[in-house]
Amino acid sequence: MITKYLNILERLFSSMGLSDETADYLAQGLGIITLLVVSFLLFFIVKQILKKYVGGFFKRTKFKYDDFFLGKKLEKRIAYLIPVYMIQGLIYAVAPDLDMLDGFIHALARIGEITTWTGIIISITDSISEIYNSFDVAKNKPMKGLMQVVKIFAIMICILLIVGVLINKDMRDLFIGLGTLSAVMMLVFKDPILGFVGGIQLTSNDMVRIGDWIVKGNAADGNVIDVGLTTVKVQNWDNTISTIPTYSLITDPFINWRGMSESGGRRIARQIYIDADTVKFCTPEMLERFKKYQLVSKYITDKENEITEFNKGHNIDTSTLVNGRRQTNLGIFRAYLIEYLKHRDDLNFNMTVLVRQKDPTEFGVPLQIYCFSAKTDWVSYESIQSDIFDHIYAVISQFDLKVYQKPSSNTFEYVKTLD
Repeated sequence: MITKYLNILERLFSSMGLSDETADYLAQGLGIITLLVVSFLLFFIVKQILKKYVGGFFKRTKFKYDDFFLGKKLEKRIAYLIPVYMIQGLIYAVAPDLDMLDGFIHALARIGEITTWTGIIISITDSISEIYNSFDVAKNKPMKGLMQVVKIFAIMICILLIVGVLINKDMRDLFIGLGTLSAVMMLVFKDPILGFVGGIQLTSNDMVRIGDWIVKGNAADGNVIDVGLTTVKVQNWDNTISTIPTYSLITDPFINWRGMSESGGRRIARQIYIDADTVKFCTPEMLERFKKYQLVSKYITDKENEITEFNKGHNIDTSTLVNGRRQTNLGIFRAYLIEYLKHRDDLNFNMTVLVRQKDPTEFGVPLQIYCFSAKTDWVSYESIQSDIFDHIYAVISQFDLKVYQKPSSNTFEYVKTLD
């Protein structure tokens, strides 16, 4: 059929008074143009068929994962194979005498074939990546780095094949020559290689997941939003984005707060400083007043009975405050705080709850509240913590205690006015 078409064109040009050689060249040139036009017309037809019918079929099926292959230019890249293979298969039949021209067009078609298949592989890789990311396991073990390696490898093979076509060399010869450039390649692709190794270690050791809150020095403090081949992206609390080299998470220390989030409790470990001058033994009048506080009423009574029995059993003269055991306002306040915490429903009581004294400082006696909030999100956590300390600051004076506050210039001015 092609031969008949060329013969018709050749006779047509000959009838126009052209020489046989010129008519032959013109017929073959017009045959090449016709081949290119027909090839690309078929490309547009096949692309529309794939988009309308195959794409429509994917959308109508109940199997949701085939939808991920849409929108990745996959049908367009598959349709490109039509003109590519038509030109490769028919160019020599259309232009048998135009060695230079058909060789050039064949090389272009070969390059088009290579780049088209590379594009198809990249489209399929992107689709597989999106399918994997739709599963919950993707948050724990992201595959983005591995998919990027596959695409880089495909692009490198594509470049080597194109170079082979341009210089008319076999692929094996190119790989042999490539061995001599391995040191240069290692230097050029140092970051991707280190990132790939780091990504494998991060994933296999479950060190970082999408959504984890990590802190890495001054570089990042926020949620991980992307784990790539060479970088990890973190959205900080001020909505800025930090980009961290993947391998640095292996070589340098960082904090991952995932354990806190999964434990169901976020630690509260804050202290107030009690003015040491306000700590004292409780008088009977103070004890009677403190017994009106429901949270410590039973504690005071039980403790008082225990102390009385102890002092009697050891024949202690209690007429002097220094002798024997006595309750202090600070001790009763600690017992009150423990009961107060136990009566809150926003703390996790499967974890440690205590109120303890720490080593005294020049600012007074540190009294630390150590417990875990039942909610781990930042807003709820800060609200719970603030509610607890709001109450502590408000109630401490009821136990004849004061919070230490460093004197300011206003304090001294106030003292002067009293004088």
